[in-house]
Amino acid sequence: MNATLSVRILFAGGGTGGHLYPAIAIANRLTELLKGSMQVDIAFVGTKRGLEYRLKDELGYPLHLINMRGITRSLTIINLLVPFIIILALLQSAMLLKRLRPDLVVGTGGYVSWPVLKMAATLGIITVLQEQNSYPGIATRSGARKAKRIYLGFEDAKAFIERKAQTVVTGNPVRAEIGTGSKSKAVAQFKLDPNKKTILVLGGSQGARAINNAVIKSLEARLWAGDAQILWQTGKRDYKDVKAKVSELLWDGALFPYANNVQDVYAAADLAIARAGALTLAELTACGIPSMLIPFPFAAGDHQKKNAESLSSRQAAIVIDENKLSEIDILSEAVKLFHTPRFTEMKNAVTKLTAERKPAVDIIAEDIISIIKETKQVESAH
Repeated sequence: MNATLSVRILFAGGGTGGHLYPAIAIANRLTELLKGSMQVDIAFVGTKRGLEYRLKDELGYPLHLINMRGITRSLTIINLLVPFIIILALLQSAMLLKRLRPDLVVGTGGYVSWPVLKMAATLGIITVLQEQNSYPGIATRSGARKAKRIYLGFEDAKAFIERKAQTVVTGNPVRAEIGTGSKSKAVAQFKLDPNKKTILVLGGSQGARAINNAVIKSLEARLWAGDAQILWQTGKRDYKDVKAKVSELLWDGALFPYANNVQDVYAAADLAIARAGALTLAELTACGIPSMLIPFPFAAGDHQKKNAESLSSRQAAIVIDENKLSEIDILSEAVKLFHTPRFTEMKNAVTKLTAERKPAVDIIAEDIISIIKETKQVESAH
């Protein structure tokens, strides 16, 4: 490819890490693969309400903002304003696209991606979608009609996509550092016993209150004590409250709100207790960690349950309904699992899943490059 050629790519997706981090992973991989062969200009579009705005200084790419928000579950006056907000977001998206003139728009979900994808299709700009969940979000379901390609994290999602011929089941892209962590660093940082099994409790960046409460109850019972240690990410929202409740309890492990060096945290884990967000499952799978999954029961389309079942059907995870947490001692169940053949089977199953498939980020980035090459060849022919 001629080194003088250039390509402009706009990523539309965010709000949460589940939509933002796959976009960053794809953007970084595209930058690596195209280095030296083509000038690449990548930018992101998001909102001030999203995680992308909080991480704008660490993003590594320009961030353009539009005003967009979704409908809240509670009855508020904001919901009455949503139609006007959507119209404004469509206008802002059109103006941004005309100014940046991207060759291709990558949508990774979240309410911010919908107006950008809608206007990109209207303006004749190539769009591709990356859908993380087993049940696709609104942006994917509506954007699929005009998309050049739809990259799916789960096979199950294909049933909900109109243009099945354009779908590619890739798995979910994860950041390059995932799977490269150091157990010794985590042991030193969190003062862990390297000879004990480690249970990683994850609630995502926001924390999962039901999981945190279940672990507190289990700590109070102390039935599991001595056989394992806990590496517990409470989420920033719940950290102070959880710390106050467990500070008087004798327990083995470490408590933290959120870890930037999550790759080291994963490296120290033998088993995870977590929600079933698509990104969490992709990262656990990439690191070969079996899991006990508690799907968030109010996720759109019950997609977390579908995500979890996709792993459990392959014997890589156990699924526990949130309403059953009051009936069990979650840490005791985890410790019991360590002493059964099922734990080894789960470990082998999740390792097999990792080995079976080429990294999703490579499949997606390479396919996007092929689309770009095809487009540039058509342009040069004219």
